[in-house]
Amino acid sequence: MAATRPSEASERRTPAHFPENAIPAIRKTLAATTAAAAILAGTAACGTAENLSAAQKLTQAVDRLGQHNSLSFELGLDTDAATLQKLDSGAAPGKEMPDQVAELLAGARVSVSVQSKKPLQDSSDTDITGMAMKVSGPDGDLLEYRQVGDWAYLRAGVKSLEKAVGSKLPAADELPPDSTALKQILGGGWVKMPADSLTKDAPGKGTTPSRNPAADARKKKALKGLQELLTREVQLKDTGTKDGAGHITATASFRTLITGLVDELRPLADDLPKGASLPTSQDLKDAPDKEVTADFAVKDGALSEVSVDLAALADTKSDKFSLRLRVGKGDQATAPAQATQIDPSTLTTQLRGGLAPQPALGGSPF
Repeated sequence: MAATRPSEASERRTPAHFPENAIPAIRKTLAATTAAAAILAGTAACGTAENLSAAQKLTQAVDRLGQHNSLSFELGLDTDAATLQKLDSGAAPGKEMPDQVAELLAGARVSVSVQSKKPLQDSSDTDITGMAMKVSGPDGDLLEYRQVGDWAYLRAGVKSLEKAVGSKLPAADELPPDSTALKQILGGGWVKMPADSLTKDAPGKGTTPSRNPAADARKKKALKGLQELLTREVQLKDTGTKDGAGHITATASFRTLITGLVDELRPLADDLPKGASLPTSQDLKDAPDKEVTADFAVKDGALSEVSVDLAALADTKSDKFSLRLRVGKGDQATAPAQATQIDPSTLTTQLRGGLAPQPALGGSPF
């Protein structure tokens, strides 16, 4: 048997340290994403910004999306791995973002498509006729989910997942004989389950949540504070037409915006889901004190793309470092030609017991 090359062994051990090394970089990336989402929501909702004409155009462009019966969204970073790693330029030795993580984040895309019998702004759950979501990496699709009618469908891109985590997943013939659902997933095939089975056992399902006047008051106060913050800190500007689309920019200080957002949300800390917490003031003190600009593209009166320039946060001269959200017409979700019906509760049990660490790889793939 040929000896394993040192470089191979090193690559195969990477997953054992994947979560620890990835956390600082992912936190910073998520913070930038939070700022982008806040700019989008706030500028669309506030009509009292400095440039009222630009605010009105942006509000109308977002409202126009709700008039469609179908929509698609794609979210991803427009950058390369080397530029992305500059986010962790100040990390302690040994804690830098690994090449594997940088390549995965740079090439990751999340796309969602939804269709309804009515305009989406008037739709309820019963009006939705189809939905599809796909998570892709640099080497192909990682996960794909579809809902068509009363059925939900799921597929895993096993080879792409293995490349993403740098470790082999268990082969179907290595699993217990009764792990039929998990075998189907790890074989790359589609599985299906009743769509309502994913929520029928959720806590509170079928009951009316009790009202909490104190919590409602806190949320109302926080929302007002966020609107005032965004109106005060975000500067809007109509920059004209480019490539057939009108463009509006929104600019704000990253540190001021993200710190203000957290401060306004802090009174809601007790209302957050169990295990969730807000960053502390100490966590945010080193956030870059630099301006971040979001560019909103408006085509045919509707929002078509949002691009947030993140180059300033990474101290790079590269002009290719942004978070992009593309909006378009949604394609009709279709049921896969062949799919094996499974019990989702059984699959959950098999996932807990079937994805044990692979001894030859030095640890769990997750």
